[in-house]
Amino acid sequence: MKPAYDEMLDPSGQVRPSYQGFASWLDSTTPEFIARKREEADLAFHRVGITFAVYGEEAGKERLIPFDIVPRIIPAMEWRRVEAGLRQRVKALNAFLHDIYHDQEILKAGRIPAAQVLGNSQYRAEMAGVDVPGQTYAHIAGVDLVRADLGDKSGDYYVLEDNLRTPSGVSYMLEDRKMMMRLFPDLFARMAIAPVEHYPDLLLENLRSVAPAGVLNPNVVLLTPGQFNSAYFEHAFLAQQMGIELVEGNDLFVRDNTVFMRTTQGPQRVDVIYRRIDDAYLAPLAFRKDSVLGVPGIFGAYRAGRVTLANAIGTGIADDKAMYIHVPEMIRFYCGEEPILSNVPTWELSKPDDRKYVLEHLAELVVKEVHGSGGYGMLVGPTSSKAEIEAFRAKILAAPEGYIAQPTLALSTCPTYVESGVAPRHIDLRPYVLSGKEISMVPGGLTRVALKEGSLVVNSSQGGGTKDTWVLEN
Repeated sequence: MKPAYDEMLDPSGQVRPSYQGFASWLDSTTPEFIARKREEADLAFHRVGITFAVYGEEAGKERLIPFDIVPRIIPAMEWRRVEAGLRQRVKALNAFLHDIYHDQEILKAGRIPAAQVLGNSQYRAEMAGVDVPGQTYAHIAGVDLVRADLGDKSGDYYVLEDNLRTPSGVSYMLEDRKMMMRLFPDLFARMAIAPVEHYPDLLLENLRSVAPAGVLNPNVVLLTPGQFNSAYFEHAFLAQQMGIELVEGNDLFVRDNTVFMRTTQGPQRVDVIYRRIDDAYLAPLAFRKDSVLGVPGIFGAYRAGRVTLANAIGTGIADDKAMYIHVPEMIRFYCGEEPILSNVPTWELSKPDDRKYVLEHLAELVVKEVHGSGGYGMLVGPTSSKAEIEAFRAKILAAPEGYIAQPTLALSTCPTYVESGVAPRHIDLRPYVLSGKEISMVPGGLTRVALKEGSLVVNSSQGGGTKDTWVLEN
Protein backbone atom coordinates (compact mmCIF):
# COMPACT_ATOMS: atom_id res chain seq x y z
CA MET A 1 0.00 0.00 0.00
CA LYS A 2 1.36 3.40 -0.98
CA PRO A 3 1.93 6.10 1.68
CA ALA A 4 -1.10 8.30 2.29
CA TYR A 5 -1.50 11.59 0.45
CA ASP A 6 -0.86 14.40 2.95
CA GLU A 7 -3.42 17.21 2.58
CA MET A 8 -1.12 19.79 4.21
CA LEU A 9 2.41 18.83 3.16
CA ASP A 10 3.74 17.97 -0.30
CA PRO A 11 6.16 15.00 -0.75
CA SER A 12 9.15 17.27 -0.06
CA GLY A 13 7.66 18.35 3.29
CA GLN A 14 6.69 21.86 2.13
CA VAL A 15 3.33 23.28 3.15
CA ARG A 16 0.87 23.22 0.24
CA PRO A 17 -0.37 26.69 -0.88
CA SER A 18 -3.91 26.09 0.41
CA TYR A 19 -2.61 25.48 3.93
CA GLN A 20 -0.01 28.25 4.15
CA GLY A 21 -2.31 30.75 5.87
CA PHE A 22 -3.41 28.20 8.42
CA ALA A 23 0.11 26.84 8.93
CA SER A 24 1.52 30.28 9.73
CA TRP A 25 -1.31 30.84 12.24
CA LEU A 26 -0.65 27.41 13.79
CA ASP A 27 3.08 28.15 14.13
CA SER A 28 2.33 31.36 16.02
CA THR A 29 -0.24 29.74 18.32
CA THR A 30 0.70 28.09 21.63
CA PRO A 31 -0.35 24.51 22.44
CA GLU A 32 -2.04 25.85 25.58
CA PHE A 33 -4.27 28.15 23.51
CA ILE A 34 -5.32 25.28 21.22
CA ALA A 35 -6.00 22.99 24.19
CA ARG A 36 -8.18 25.68 25.77
CA LYS A 37 -10.15 26.14 22.55
CA ARG A 38 -10.63 22.40 22.28
CA GLU A 39 -12.11 22.32 25.79
CA GLU A 40 -14.42 25.20 24.85
CA ALA A 41 -15.63 23.23 21.83
CA ASP A 42 -16.33 20.11 23.91
CA LEU A 43 -18.31 22.11 26.49
CA ALA A 44 -20.33 23.87 23.79
CA PHE A 45 -21.19 20.61 22.02
CA HIS A 46 -22.27 19.12 25.35
CA ARG A 47 -24.59 22.08 25.95
CA VAL A 48 -26.13 21.88 22.48
CA GLY A 49 -26.46 18.10 22.73
CA ILE A 50 -24.87 17.17 19.42
CA THR A 51 -25.06 13.43 19.82
CA PHE A 52 -25.54 10.21 17.90
CA ALA A 53 -26.73 6.82 19.06
CA VAL A 54 -24.58 3.71 18.91
CA TYR A 55 -26.72 0.63 18.51
CA GLY A 56 -25.85 -2.52 20.40
CA GLU A 57 -23.90 -0.80 23.16
CA GLU A 58 -24.93 -1.21 26.75
CA ALA A 59 -22.94 1.77 28.03
CA GLY A 60 -25.40 4.53 27.22
CA LYS A 61 -27.47 5.02 24.12
CA GLU A 62 -25.92 8.29 23.00
CA ARG A 63 -22.47 9.75 22.54
CA LEU A 64 -21.06 13.18 21.88
CA ILE A 65 -19.58 13.12 18.40
CA PRO A 66 -15.84 13.93 18.56
CA PHE A 67 -14.96 17.26 16.93
CA ASP A 68 -11.49 18.22 15.71
CA ILE A 69 -10.54 21.90 15.63
CA VAL A 70 -7.99 21.60 12.79
CA PRO A 71 -9.89 22.23 9.52
CA ARG A 72 -9.62 20.34 6.27
CA ILE A 73 -8.79 22.87 3.51
CA ILE A 74 -9.63 22.47 -0.19
CA PRO A 75 -8.36 24.91 -2.87
CA ALA A 76 -10.96 26.62 -5.08
CA MET A 77 -9.79 25.02 -8.34
CA GLU A 78 -9.78 21.56 -6.79
CA TRP A 79 -13.33 22.03 -5.51
CA ARG A 80 -14.60 23.17 -8.92
CA ARG A 81 -13.57 19.81 -10.43
CA VAL A 82 -15.11 17.88 -7.52
CA GLU A 83 -18.34 19.86 -7.80
CA ALA A 84 -18.58 19.21 -11.56
CA GLY A 85 -18.05 15.49 -10.94
CA LEU A 86 -20.73 15.40 -8.24
CA ARG A 87 -23.26 17.18 -10.45
CA GLN A 88 -22.58 14.73 -13.26
CA ARG A 89 -22.86 11.71 -11.00
CA VAL A 90 -26.10 12.72 -9.28
CA LYS A 91 -27.66 13.69 -12.62
CA ALA A 92 -26.90 10.19 -13.95
CA LEU A 93 -28.20 8.49 -10.78
CA ASN A 94 -31.50 10.36 -11.01
CA ALA A 95 -31.79 9.44 -14.70
CA PHE A 96 -31.09 5.80 -13.83
CA LEU A 97 -33.79 5.76 -11.16
CA HIS A 98 -36.37 7.24 -13.51
CA ASP A 99 -35.39 4.79 -16.24
CA ILE A 100 -35.56 1.58 -14.21
CA TYR A 101 -39.03 2.48 -12.92
CA HIS A 102 -40.22 3.37 -16.43
CA ASP A 103 -38.76 2.24 -19.78
CA GLN A 104 -35.67 0.38 -18.47
CA GLU A 105 -33.64 1.41 -21.50
CA ILE A 106 -30.29 0.78 -19.80
CA LEU A 107 -31.36 -2.81 -19.06
CA LYS A 108 -32.68 -3.38 -22.59
CA ALA A 109 -29.36 -2.11 -23.95
CA GLY A 110 -27.54 -4.68 -21.82
CA ARG A 111 -25.38 -2.06 -20.13
CA ILE A 112 -26.34 -3.35 -16.66
CA PRO A 113 -27.52 -6.92 -15.98
CA ALA A 114 -31.29 -6.80 -15.53
CA ALA A 115 -31.22 -9.47 -12.81
CA GLN A 116 -28.95 -7.30 -10.66
CA VAL A 117 -31.55 -4.54 -10.68
CA LEU A 118 -34.90 -6.31 -10.80
CA GLY A 119 -33.82 -9.02 -8.35
CA ASN A 120 -32.29 -6.57 -5.87
CA SER A 121 -34.02 -6.25 -2.50
CA GLN A 122 -33.81 -2.45 -2.80
CA TYR A 123 -35.73 -2.40 -6.10
CA ARG A 124 -39.35 -1.39 -5.44
CA ALA A 125 -41.56 -2.92 -8.14
CA GLU A 126 -44.42 -0.87 -6.67
CA MET A 127 -42.74 2.26 -8.09
CA ALA A 128 -42.99 1.07 -11.70
CA GLY A 129 -44.78 3.72 -13.73
CA VAL A 130 -45.03 6.20 -10.85
CA ASP A 131 -44.20 9.71 -12.05
CA VAL A 132 -42.42 11.96 -9.56
CA PRO A 133 -42.06 15.76 -9.91
CA GLY A 134 -39.21 16.74 -12.20
CA GLN A 135 -38.19 13.07 -12.50
CA THR A 136 -36.15 13.72 -9.35
CA TYR A 137 -35.70 10.76 -7.03
CA ALA A 138 -32.58 11.59 -5.00
CA HIS A 139 -33.39 15.09 -3.74
CA ILE A 140 -30.61 14.87 -1.16
CA ALA A 141 -27.52 12.78 -1.92
CA GLY A 142 -24.45 12.30 0.25
CA VAL A 143 -21.56 11.12 -1.91
CA ASP A 144 -18.57 9.75 0.02
CA LEU A 145 -15.23 10.78 -1.47
CA VAL A 146 -11.76 9.65 -0.55
CA ARG A 147 -8.41 10.93 -1.71
CA ALA A 148 -5.75 8.37 -2.43
CA ASP A 149 -2.83 7.43 -4.63
CA LEU A 150 -3.98 4.72 -7.03
CA GLY A 151 -1.89 3.60 -9.97
CA ASP A 152 0.04 6.50 -11.48
CA LYS A 153 -2.35 9.15 -10.14
CA SER A 154 -1.38 11.07 -7.02
CA GLY A 155 -3.97 12.56 -4.68
CA ASP A 156 -7.02 12.10 -6.91
CA TYR A 157 -10.52 12.07 -5.46
CA TYR A 158 -12.45 8.79 -5.79
CA VAL A 159 -16.08 8.03 -5.05
CA LEU A 160 -16.27 5.39 -2.32
CA GLU A 161 -20.05 5.12 -2.18
CA ASP A 162 -23.32 6.92 -2.92
CA ASN A 163 -25.86 7.55 -0.15
CA LEU A 164 -29.28 8.17 -1.67
CA ARG A 165 -31.78 6.82 0.82
CA THR A 166 -31.59 9.01 3.92
CA PRO A 167 -28.06 10.49 3.95
CA SER A 168 -27.11 11.90 7.34
CA GLY A 169 -24.43 14.09 8.88
CA VAL A 170 -25.15 17.51 7.42
CA SER A 171 -26.03 18.91 10.87
CA TYR A 172 -22.46 18.15 11.96
CA MET A 173 -21.14 20.05 8.94
CA LEU A 174 -23.20 23.10 9.96
CA GLU A 175 -22.41 22.91 13.68
CA ASP A 176 -18.70 22.37 13.00
CA ARG A 177 -18.61 25.58 10.95
CA LYS A 178 -20.53 27.53 13.58
CA MET A 179 -18.09 26.30 16.22
CA MET A 180 -14.98 27.20 14.21
CA MET A 181 -16.28 30.72 13.50
CA ARG A 182 -16.93 31.17 17.22
CA LEU A 183 -13.55 29.80 18.33
CA PHE A 184 -11.29 31.33 15.66
CA PRO A 185 -12.90 34.46 14.15
CA ASP A 186 -9.46 35.82 13.28
CA LEU A 187 -8.85 32.91 10.90
CA PHE A 188 -12.07 33.63 9.02
CA ALA A 189 -11.11 37.30 8.85
CA ARG A 190 -7.76 36.57 7.21
CA MET A 191 -8.82 33.70 4.87
CA ALA A 192 -11.51 33.73 2.14
CA ILE A 193 -13.54 30.67 3.16
CA ALA A 194 -16.70 29.79 1.21
CA PRO A 195 -19.85 29.82 3.41
CA VAL A 196 -21.99 26.75 4.19
CA GLU A 197 -24.49 28.17 6.68
CA HIS A 198 -27.09 28.78 3.96
CA TYR A 199 -27.57 25.01 3.47
CA PRO A 200 -30.95 24.88 5.31
CA ASP A 201 -32.30 27.68 3.08
CA LEU A 202 -31.02 25.88 0.00
CA LEU A 203 -32.57 22.61 1.18
CA LEU A 204 -35.97 24.21 1.86
CA GLU A 205 -35.93 25.96 -1.52
CA ASN A 206 -35.07 22.63 -3.14
CA LEU A 207 -37.90 20.80 -1.35
CA ARG A 208 -40.44 23.49 -2.23
CA SER A 209 -39.40 23.32 -5.89
CA VAL A 210 -40.54 19.68 -6.18
CA ALA A 211 -44.05 20.15 -4.76
CA PRO A 212 -46.93 18.41 -6.56
CA ALA A 213 -48.19 20.11 -9.73
CA GLY A 214 -50.42 23.10 -9.08
CA VAL A 215 -49.31 23.68 -5.47
CA LEU A 216 -48.08 27.27 -5.24
CA ASN A 217 -47.27 27.57 -1.54
CA PRO A 218 -46.28 24.06 -0.45
CA ASN A 219 -46.36 22.94 3.16
CA VAL A 220 -43.12 21.05 3.89
CA VAL A 221 -42.57 18.80 6.93
CA LEU A 222 -39.72 16.58 8.14
CA LEU A 223 -40.81 13.05 9.07
CA THR A 224 -38.68 11.37 11.75
CA PRO A 225 -38.88 7.86 13.24
CA GLY A 226 -38.63 9.54 16.64
CA GLN A 227 -36.22 10.41 19.41
CA PHE A 228 -34.65 6.94 19.62
CA ASN A 229 -33.28 7.15 16.09
CA SER A 230 -29.50 7.60 15.85
CA ALA A 231 -29.88 10.81 13.82
CA TYR A 232 -32.76 12.38 15.79
CA PHE A 233 -30.63 15.38 16.74
CA GLU A 234 -30.17 16.10 13.04
CA HIS A 235 -33.88 15.72 12.26
CA ALA A 236 -34.84 18.23 14.94
CA PHE A 237 -31.98 20.55 14.00
CA LEU A 238 -32.85 20.68 10.28
CA ALA A 239 -36.57 21.15 10.92
CA GLN A 240 -35.79 24.04 13.25
CA GLN A 241 -33.31 25.60 10.83
CA MET A 242 -35.77 25.39 7.92
CA GLY A 243 -38.69 26.61 10.02
CA ILE A 244 -40.84 23.56 9.24
CA GLU A 245 -42.71 21.09 11.42
CA LEU A 246 -40.93 18.00 12.75
CA VAL A 247 -43.48 15.20 12.66
CA GLU A 248 -43.75 11.50 13.44
CA GLY A 249 -45.95 9.01 11.63
CA ASN A 250 -48.87 9.36 14.02
CA ASP A 251 -48.93 13.15 13.43
CA LEU A 252 -50.01 12.50 9.83
CA PHE A 253 -53.01 10.81 8.25
CA VAL A 254 -54.33 10.26 4.73
CA ARG A 255 -57.83 11.12 3.49
CA ASP A 256 -58.94 11.04 -0.15
CA ASN A 257 -55.36 10.33 -1.27
CA THR A 258 -54.21 13.53 0.44
CA VAL A 259 -51.82 13.73 3.40
CA PHE A 260 -52.81 15.88 6.38
CA MET A 261 -51.05 16.91 9.58
CA ARG A 262 -52.93 17.01 12.85
CA THR A 263 -52.73 20.49 14.40
CA THR A 264 -54.54 22.34 17.19
CA GLN A 265 -56.31 24.33 14.46
CA GLY A 266 -57.50 21.16 12.71
CA PRO A 267 -56.10 19.15 9.77
CA GLN A 268 -53.53 20.90 7.59
CA ARG A 269 -52.57 19.59 4.17
CA VAL A 270 -48.96 18.43 3.68
CA ASP A 271 -47.43 18.72 0.20
CA VAL A 272 -43.76 17.74 0.61
CA ILE A 273 -42.34 15.28 3.14
CA TYR A 274 -38.61 15.20 3.80
CA ARG A 275 -38.65 11.72 5.21
CA ARG A 276 -35.91 10.19 7.34
CA ILE A 277 -37.63 6.80 7.53
CA ASP A 278 -36.59 3.86 5.32
CA ASP A 279 -38.95 2.62 2.60
CA ALA A 280 -39.97 -0.53 4.43
CA TYR A 281 -41.30 1.38 7.45
CA LEU A 282 -42.75 4.41 5.64
CA ALA A 283 -45.89 2.94 4.09
CA PRO A 284 -47.30 0.08 6.21
CA LEU A 285 -50.13 -0.68 3.79
CA ALA A 286 -47.65 -1.13 0.91
CA PHE A 287 -44.56 -2.57 2.62
CA ARG A 288 -44.09 -3.70 6.23
CA LYS A 289 -47.55 -4.23 7.68
CA ASP A 290 -46.14 -4.20 11.22
CA SER A 291 -44.55 -0.74 10.98
CA VAL A 292 -45.75 1.76 13.56
CA LEU A 293 -43.41 4.49 12.28
CA GLY A 294 -45.02 5.23 8.94
CA VAL A 295 -48.30 6.62 7.63
CA PRO A 296 -51.05 4.25 6.44
CA GLY A 297 -52.21 5.21 2.95
CA ILE A 298 -49.22 7.42 2.14
CA PHE A 299 -48.15 5.32 -0.84
CA GLY A 300 -51.57 5.74 -2.44
CA ALA A 301 -51.31 9.51 -2.04
CA TYR A 302 -47.81 9.37 -3.49
CA ARG A 303 -48.87 7.31 -6.52
CA ALA A 304 -51.71 9.77 -7.10
CA GLY A 305 -49.22 12.66 -7.23
CA ARG A 306 -50.78 14.36 -4.20
CA VAL A 307 -47.60 14.45 -2.09
CA THR A 308 -43.86 14.53 -2.79
CA LEU A 309 -41.52 12.29 -0.82
CA ALA A 310 -37.86 13.27 -0.55
CA ASN A 311 -36.06 11.09 -1.18
CA ALA A 312 -38.37 9.09 -3.41
CA ILE A 313 -39.37 5.55 -2.55
CA GLY A 314 -37.07 3.15 -4.36
CA THR A 315 -33.89 5.25 -4.36
CA GLY A 316 -32.11 2.56 -2.35
CA ILE A 317 -31.38 0.55 -5.49
CA ALA A 318 -29.03 3.34 -6.65
CA ASP A 319 -26.94 3.43 -3.47
CA ASP A 320 -26.63 -0.33 -3.22
CA LYS A 321 -22.92 -1.18 -3.24
CA ALA A 322 -23.42 -3.78 -5.98
CA MET A 323 -24.99 -1.05 -8.16
CA TYR A 324 -22.16 1.40 -7.36
CA ILE A 325 -19.96 -0.61 -9.73
CA HIS A 326 -22.18 0.43 -12.64
CA VAL A 327 -22.39 4.20 -11.99
CA PRO A 328 -19.59 5.05 -14.50
CA GLU A 329 -21.62 3.18 -17.14
CA MET A 330 -24.75 5.11 -16.10
CA ILE A 331 -22.85 8.37 -16.68
CA ARG A 332 -21.81 7.24 -20.16
CA PHE A 333 -25.33 6.01 -20.98
CA TYR A 334 -27.40 8.94 -19.70
CA CYS A 335 -24.96 11.86 -19.99
CA GLY A 336 -22.88 10.76 -22.99
CA GLU A 337 -19.73 11.71 -21.05
CA GLU A 338 -16.80 10.06 -19.34
CA PRO A 339 -16.97 10.19 -15.52
CA ILE A 340 -15.16 13.17 -14.00
CA LEU A 341 -14.78 11.35 -10.67
CA SER A 342 -13.66 7.74 -10.77
CA ASN A 343 -14.89 4.85 -8.67
CA VAL A 344 -12.53 2.96 -6.41
CA PRO A 345 -11.61 -0.33 -8.22
CA THR A 346 -14.15 -2.89 -7.05
CA TRP A 347 -14.49 -6.67 -7.24
CA GLU A 348 -18.00 -8.11 -7.55
CA LEU A 349 -18.09 -11.31 -5.53
CA SER A 350 -21.04 -12.75 -7.44
CA LYS A 351 -18.58 -13.17 -10.36
CA PRO A 352 -16.51 -16.38 -10.05
CA ASP A 353 -13.21 -14.83 -11.19
CA ASP A 354 -13.59 -11.83 -8.86
CA ARG A 355 -14.58 -14.09 -5.98
CA LYS A 356 -11.59 -16.39 -6.55
CA TYR A 357 -9.18 -13.43 -6.49
CA VAL A 358 -10.73 -11.90 -3.37
CA LEU A 359 -10.78 -15.16 -1.42
CA GLU A 360 -7.07 -15.58 -2.18
CA HIS A 361 -6.27 -12.01 -1.05
CA LEU A 362 -8.65 -11.40 1.88
CA ALA A 363 -5.81 -10.29 4.13
CA GLU A 364 -5.06 -7.38 1.75
CA LEU A 365 -8.57 -6.14 0.88
CA VAL A 366 -11.62 -4.41 2.32
CA VAL A 367 -14.82 -6.46 1.91
CA LYS A 368 -18.24 -4.84 2.42
CA GLU A 369 -21.84 -6.00 2.56
CA VAL A 370 -23.73 -4.54 -0.40
CA HIS A 371 -26.48 -3.28 1.94
CA GLY A 372 -24.17 -2.42 4.85
CA SER A 373 -23.64 1.05 6.31
CA GLY A 374 -22.02 2.83 9.21
CA GLY A 375 -18.83 0.81 9.00
CA TYR A 376 -20.66 -2.36 10.06
CA GLY A 377 -20.65 -5.66 8.15
CA MET A 378 -17.19 -5.17 6.69
CA LEU A 379 -13.76 -6.73 6.83
CA VAL A 380 -10.59 -4.63 6.75
CA GLY A 381 -8.12 -7.36 5.84
CA PRO A 382 -4.80 -5.79 6.94
CA THR A 383 -6.13 -5.03 10.45
CA SER A 384 -8.05 -8.29 10.97
CA SER A 385 -6.96 -11.46 12.75
CA LYS A 386 -6.72 -14.81 10.98
CA ALA A 387 -9.82 -15.95 12.84
CA GLU A 388 -11.79 -12.87 11.69
CA ILE A 389 -10.67 -13.40 8.10
CA GLU A 390 -11.69 -17.05 8.12
CA ALA A 391 -15.06 -16.22 9.67
CA PHE A 392 -15.65 -13.66 6.93
CA ARG A 393 -14.55 -16.15 4.28
CA ALA A 394 -17.38 -18.44 5.41
CA LYS A 395 -19.88 -15.58 5.07
CA ILE A 396 -18.72 -14.84 1.53
CA LEU A 397 -18.93 -18.49 0.48
CA ALA A 398 -22.45 -18.73 1.92
CA ALA A 399 -23.76 -15.64 0.04
CA PRO A 400 -21.19 -14.18 -2.39
CA GLU A 401 -23.75 -11.91 -4.06
CA GLY A 402 -24.04 -10.02 -0.78
CA TYR A 403 -20.48 -8.64 -0.90
CA ILE A 404 -18.07 -6.47 -2.86
CA ALA A 405 -14.35 -5.97 -2.26
CA GLN A 406 -11.99 -3.04 -2.78
CA PRO A 407 -8.28 -2.44 -2.30
CA THR A 408 -7.27 -1.18 1.12
CA LEU A 409 -6.76 2.50 0.39
CA ALA A 410 -4.34 4.72 2.21
CA LEU A 411 -6.91 7.49 2.71
CA SER A 412 -5.39 10.95 2.67
CA THR A 413 -4.33 12.40 6.02
CA CYS A 414 -5.00 15.78 7.55
CA PRO A 415 -3.42 17.41 10.61
CA THR A 416 -5.60 16.53 13.61
CA TYR A 417 -5.45 17.56 17.25
CA VAL A 418 -4.87 14.41 19.33
CA GLU A 419 -3.49 13.76 22.81
CA SER A 420 0.11 13.94 21.61
CA GLY A 421 -0.49 17.25 19.80
CA VAL A 422 -1.17 17.84 16.10
CA ALA A 423 -0.67 14.64 14.08
CA PRO A 424 -1.90 13.25 10.74
CA ARG A 425 -5.09 11.17 10.73
CA HIS A 426 -7.00 9.59 7.83
CA ILE A 427 -10.09 11.40 6.48
CA ASP A 428 -12.89 11.22 3.93
CA LEU A 429 -15.41 13.77 2.67
CA ARG A 430 -19.20 13.66 2.28
CA PRO A 431 -20.55 16.56 0.17
CA TYR A 432 -24.33 16.99 0.08
CA VAL A 433 -25.86 17.37 -3.38
CA LEU A 434 -29.42 18.73 -3.71
CA SER A 435 -31.56 17.97 -6.76
CA GLY A 436 -34.82 19.70 -7.65
CA LYS A 437 -35.43 22.05 -10.52
CA GLU A 438 -31.65 22.25 -10.63
CA ILE A 439 -28.66 20.65 -8.89
CA SER A 440 -27.04 22.68 -6.12
CA MET A 441 -24.72 22.25 -3.15
CA VAL A 442 -22.75 24.23 -0.61
CA PRO A 443 -18.94 24.17 -0.98
CA GLY A 444 -17.30 21.34 0.91
CA GLY A 445 -19.26 18.96 3.07
CA LEU A 446 -18.66 16.83 6.14
CA THR A 447 -15.08 15.72 6.70
CA ARG A 448 -14.93 12.61 8.85
CA VAL A 449 -11.68 11.68 10.57
CA ALA A 450 -10.39 8.39 11.98
CA LEU A 451 -9.11 9.54 15.37
CA LYS A 452 -7.30 6.31 16.21
CA GLU A 453 -3.73 6.26 14.91
CA GLY A 454 -3.49 4.17 11.75
CA SER A 455 -7.26 3.55 11.58
CA LEU A 456 -8.96 3.81 8.18
CA VAL A 457 -12.53 3.67 9.54
CA VAL A 458 -13.93 7.20 9.83
CA ASN A 459 -17.53 6.38 10.81
CA SER A 460 -18.69 7.99 14.05
CA SER A 461 -20.17 4.65 15.08
CA GLN A 462 -16.67 3.18 14.85
CA GLY A 463 -14.82 5.85 16.85
CA GLY A 464 -14.41 8.51 14.16
CA GLY A 465 -14.92 12.25 14.53
CA THR A 466 -15.63 15.25 12.33
CA LYS A 467 -13.87 18.46 11.33
CA ASP A 468 -14.80 21.64 9.49
CA THR A 469 -14.21 21.67 5.74
CA TRP A 470 -12.91 24.92 4.26
CA VAL A 471 -13.21 25.52 0.54
CA LEU A 472 -11.11 28.55 -0.34
CA GLU A 473 -12.82 31.14 -2.56
CA ASN A 474 -9.66 32.12 -4.45
